Amino acid sequence: MVKKKKIILGVGAVILAGAVGGTIYFAQRSGEGEKETLAYVVSVSSMNEAGGVQKMAGVVESQKTQEIQKDSEREIKEILVKAGDEVDVGTPLFTYETSTLESDLQQAQLDLERADNEMANLRTQIDQLQKEKNNAGEEEQLSYTTQIQTAQMELKKSEFEKKSKEVEMNRIQEKINNSTVTSEMKGVVKSVQNSGQESYNTYEGSSQAFMTILATGEYRVKGSVNEQNVGEIVEGEQAIIRSRVDEDEIWRGTYTAVDTQNPSADNSGMMFGNSSDADQTTSTSYHFYVNLESSQGLLLGQHVYIEKDTGMEAKKGSTWLDEAYIVDPTEKPYVWVENEKGTLEKRTVILGAYDENMMQYEIQEGLNSSDYVAYPQEFVKEGTKTTHDMAESSLIEPEGGAVPEDGTEMLPEDGTEVLPEDGAEAAPESETDTGTDIGEAVPEGEGVGI
Repeated sequence: MVKKKKIILGVGAVILAGAVGGTIYFAQRSGEGEKETLAYVVSVSSMNEAGGVQKMAGVVESQKTQEIQKDSEREIKEILVKAGDEVDVGTPLFTYETSTLESDLQQAQLDLERADNEMANLRTQIDQLQKEKNNAGEEEQLSYTTQIQTAQMELKKSEFEKKSKEVEMNRIQEKINNSTVTSEMKGVVKSVQNSGQESYNTYEGSSQAFMTILATGEYRVKGSVNEQNVGEIVEGEQAIIRSRVDEDEIWRGTYTAVDTQNPSADNSGMMFGNSSDADQTTSTSYHFYVNLESSQGLLLGQHVYIEKDTGMEAKKGSTWLDEAYIVDPTEKPYVWVENEKGTLEKRTVILGAYDENMMQYEIQEGLNSSDYVAYPQEFVKEGTKTTHDMAESSLIEPEGGAVPEDGTEMLPEDGTEVLPEDGAEAAPESETDTGTDIGEAVPEGEGVGI
C-alpha cells in the first residue's frame, strides 16, 4: 500500500494590531462539504479606552508651608488655634509664658540702677581725688595718681556692666513683646504638636515643627511609590489627577522627581496594581509631587488618584481607530465593519487628526465606537461572516481526524492559522518525521511560525 504523503502546512500571519493588542484570526469550518470562513472582529470602543493604567493614591497639599519651631527655653502659656483652623496673616497662634521674663526684667532694671549709682559715686570720687592731688605735696602725688587710676578702672567696669544690662533688658523686653506668635500667611493649621490634638492631615505624617500651616490657594498633589515601582514616575511627564468621587472630574499637571534621598515612614500612598499587599506594606516608600496647571475646585487635604496621562482622556467624546485597521488611509480610506447581519461590509470613512504616539486616526465620519471592525487580510471581503469569540477562530477538526485528500487545511486547537494550499510543499518521504501522519492533529508548538 502506498504511504500517503505527509503535509507540512505553513502558518498564517498572526497580527498584533493597535494598543489593545487584538490578535487577528480567521477560521474555516467543514460542514456538509462547504467551507466557512469567520473573521474575528474587535470593538472600536476598546481602542478608545486607557486600559492597564495604574492609579496611585495622592493627597492635595499646599505649595507653601510655614513650620513654626517652639523656643526650647520657653514655656507655652496658651495655644490659640487647633489643627484645621483657617488663619490669616497676623492671626495669633500661641503665646509664651512671660512671668519669669518680667521678673528677670525687673531684676535687670535694679542692676542697671545700681550700676548708675556706682558710676556716679566713682565720678565724684575721682573729682575729689583730683582736687586733693592738686593741693598735695610732691611726695603725695604718686599715691593720689594710683587712687585716681583705680577709680577710673572701676568706672569703666561699671560702664561696661551697665551696657550689658541694657542689652539684656532689651532682649528680655523683646521676648515679652514677642510672646504672642502669629501666622505669616493665609492658610490652614495642619498640625499642632504636643497639644493632644490630632494632625489635620494624617496622610502627611508627623512633622518635627511645633506648628505647621499650609498656605491656601496654590496646591500640589503628593504621592508615594515603593521600591518596586519607583521607576514608574518620570520627572516632567504629564499626569492626571482624578477625583475619587467623580472619575470624570480631573486636573492636569506634571511629575516631579521621586525624592529617593528621604524615605517616607508611611505607606499610605502605595501604588495599586501588580504588587502584593505584603510587598506594599513592607517595602520602603518615597514621595513625589505633581505640580498642577490649575488647582481650582480642589480642597486642601483632599484624597485623589494619580495616573499617567496617556492621551486617552483628551480623546473622550471622539472616535479613534488603530491605523492598522484602515485601508488606504492617504487616498480613499475605508474599513471592514460588521453589519447587523453578522457579516463584513466595506465602509468609507473620513479621517481627522493622527496620534503618532498611539498610532491612531480620529474617525470624523463613517464609524461609531459601538461598531466592530476586522483587520484587513487577504481573505476578508464583502459578506465574510464574523465572530466575536476568539475561541471560535480555531479551526474545528473534521470528523474522523483525517485531512481530506482535496487538501483542505486544518488548524491546531491552539489557534495557529494555516496558509492557503497554494505554496504548501509536500515533505519528501525520506525526511525525518517532523510533521504528523495524516489523520493526527498537529501538536501544539510544532507548526511553522512567522
